[in-house]
Amino acid sequence: IFIFLVYEGTKSFYKEEDETLPVNVYGKSKVAAEQFIRTSCSNFTILRSSIIYGPQTVSPVPKSLPIQWIDSVLAKGETIQFFYDEYRCPVYVKDLVHIIQALSIRWISEGKPMQLVVNIGGPARVSRVQMAEAVAHVGGHKTSLINPVSALSVDRGVNSPSDISMDITKLIQTVGISPITFTDGVRLTLEC
Repeated sequence: IFIFLVYEGTKSFYKEEDETLPVNVYGKSKVAAEQFIRTSCSNFTILRSSIIYGPQTVSPVPKSLPIQWIDSVLAKGETIQFFYDEYRCPVYVKDLVHIIQALSIRWISEGKPMQLVVNIGGPARVSRVQMAEAVAHVGGHKTSLINPVSALSVDRGVNSPSDISMDITKLIQTVGISPITFTDGVRLTLEC
């Protein structure tokens, strides 16, 4: 099961054993799902994920994907606001697939129930501005179109954690896979 936005967002590089204190209903529902699974199942893997990005699926998703959206806005020459003080560890979707495959192989080969909670994110803590800058560089767009603003200056109608960057040491030690950098993932995404 994938779990998002469970950390409070007041520090950097959360570890799996850190307390989950979500700041919105969405995160609270994810924590409730995680607690239900932990108490109801003897065999589980909970993946605490960050932003998942990558190429469009074979059956196109009607919702705009993050990298493609940023690229399209910058390609039109439109100035757009991005938060300089909201941090995530975006993970490339194909890394996520490889991680799930490795966990599945491990579970099958060991032949015993697994009870695992692991952070899954990219290797770096990046702000929304840094994400947009990476897309601009890879896509050949002007970075001057990126208008850095504070997340606190915008009322989104719901609280959002400032920094839910995650420590992925446990992930790397468990499956032996190091996710690619955000810039490399953007490059692979836009090449498709």
